[in-house]
Amino acid sequence: MNTKDILRNLQIGSLTAMQQTAIEEYRKGKDIVLLSPTGSGKTLAYLIPLAQSLEEGDDVKAVVLAPSRELALQIEQVFKAMGTGVPVMSCYGGRPAMDEHRVMRNLRPQVIIGTPGRMNDHLGKGNIDAAHIHTLVIDEFDKCLELGFQEEMAQVTAQLPGLRRRFLLSATDAPAIPRFVSAGSFLKLDFLDEGEQIPDRIKVYTVKSPEKDKLQTLSRLLCHLGDRRSLVFVNYRESVERVFRYLAQEGIACEMFHGGMEQKDRERALYKFSNGSCNVFVSTDLASRGLDIPCVDCVVHYHLPLNEDAYIHRNGRTARWDAQGSAFVVLGPEEYLPDFVRQEPEEYGLDGEAPRPAEPLWVTLYIGKGKKDKINKVDIVGFLSKVGGLAKEDIGRIDVKEHYAFVAVRRALLKKTLSAVKGQKIKGIKTIVEVTR
Repeated sequence: MNTKDILRNLQIGSLTAMQQTAIEEYRKGKDIVLLSPTGSGKTLAYLIPLAQSLEEGDDVKAVVLAPSRELALQIEQVFKAMGTGVPVMSCYGGRPAMDEHRVMRNLRPQVIIGTPGRMNDHLGKGNIDAAHIHTLVIDEFDKCLELGFQEEMAQVTAQLPGLRRRFLLSATDAPAIPRFVSAGSFLKLDFLDEGEQIPDRIKVYTVKSPEKDKLQTLSRLLCHLGDRRSLVFVNYRESVERVFRYLAQEGIACEMFHGGMEQKDRERALYKFSNGSCNVFVSTDLASRGLDIPCVDCVVHYHLPLNEDAYIHRNGRTARWDAQGSAFVVLGPEEYLPDFVRQEPEEYGLDGEAPRPAEPLWVTLYIGKGKKDKINKVDIVGFLSKVGGLAKEDIGRIDVKEHYAFVAVRRALLKKTLSAVKGQKIKGIKTIVEVTR
């Protein structure tokens, strides 16, 4: 499939200069390291030429490694949306490897996107035939080199003897490429502006907290921000839960997200924030990269980032592509801006009392059937329209999983909708429809 058709399927007008350069160099057969800021569209820079380079057949020919299951899922979704017809699947922890192997046998994917640990599991058991794998892509390469990933990465590459092509991507420059990836030379495509730590379209502010415990200041800040979609970063899992509980008690609609949560709870929280059912998302740095979170207005550094890379990646969640955004650094009485913050932020005053933010426009419904039950987005829209009495504009984002689905509906119509669909069947199947907690 040509690039023009892929862009039309994705509803994108044209490639960026970075994407065009990466695609052209990929076609020349070189191993590539692509450095480009968060939110600049690196995923398409490798997926388009990768898909176009695959020859006919039903063997696995390319592996894409990602440091998190959320990023693996996002890459899979983008690949499918390209509409090339190339079979693809993702593999990650938190679900049975046996189920994934069953999908592999039936789907016969040419591209597998996975986390390093799960990829090692399948390769070690012989579930994936590595004989025809010639291309390795490592997304968020710098993250994959962090503690805990390097050994797993080495194990993966050791089981791919036929590799001919390598494509590494990152939003920050790694000091060196380990020999387990390749002893050969890489073409470095550097689209990082060394003089620009974060884009001018992100406005940075400091917020002074009079107390060491900054929770009250954070709550006041979020009230001043109103219905702006805000991502609050903290450094520890326990802190995520503490901040979440406090904000919820203050009546602020929020969700929490960290690596210690069950996968289904992480998915639920992410869907609610992505579809507008809550406007505040409290997370560790796990949410600083690799998540498909559209239209984040504000990034709030409740805890100071541990290093410059963390600062850059956190801020990169807002002002994606050409949008505008704001970043707020909350400082306690004994805290100061780290040296790596190069901007001269303005102080954001919390003058006067701001009302508690209104409830979000949308609310998320859980539907207890999914892809395994032959339920798709069209079925859900039809069910909510015909049975629930909702107009098209009353139905928001829909995400269909294997055994269940999430759908956003207008909060003002929630009670009426639940009453109308209670006990009703979707495609002849009786199911649960309830508010996602």
